[in-house]
Amino acid sequence: MEKDGPPLNDRCSICHANFNVPCQANCSHWFCGHCILQVWDYESALQSCRCPLCRRPIDLLIPTEASVRQRLNPEVGNILGRLESYNLLYGDRSRGFIQRLRDLPFLLRRLIRDLLDPQRSLPLVIKACVYLATFLSAIYLLSPKDVIPEGIVGLIGFIDDLIILLICFLYVAAIYRSVLVFRHEGRGDPSSSRQL
Repeated sequence: MEKDGPPLNDRCSICHANFNVPCQANCSHWFCGHCILQVWDYESALQSCRCPLCRRPIDLLIPTEASVRQRLNPEVGNILGRLESYNLLYGDRSRGFIQRLRDLPFLLRRLIRDLLDPQRSLPLVIKACVYLATFLSAIYLLSPKDVIPEGIVGLIGFIDDLIILLICFLYVAAIYRSVLVFRHEGRGDPSSSRQL
């Protein structure tokens, strides 16, 4: 598999076969696109499905680049179209602060991989926002001026630094989530959307 695919020698935990149109959920688990869409079909018609392994709500299903390149295959194109529909329905929904914290490692890992890989392209505006947020939070963390001074309060004074860092990470993750949701928009077949 490519470096953006599931681990080598891994199998889909739903069908227990080799991956067919592999996609990664926001909980970091990998599934066949068709299998996770079947879970969605049978679990609920009006809400996102839950991961069969960890039971977390799945808001994003990200297919591999290899699968996207096979879009001309009718079966793969149908699955990718349904994945896009799923992401458009549930990708931008806010699940609350705890869900955002749980999605943070997944989104930051993918963002770092996208920033470091010359084969991938992120819009210049997104790159600028990421770099600016990182730069401004680093300046605040290194500056002697703090809302809660470390010298007076001691270890508790680092709380404002951690809060600023967390806000920066959540902001960057929210921007990147929107990129993932709309990355392949417009390439799908409108007739392949989910029929309720």
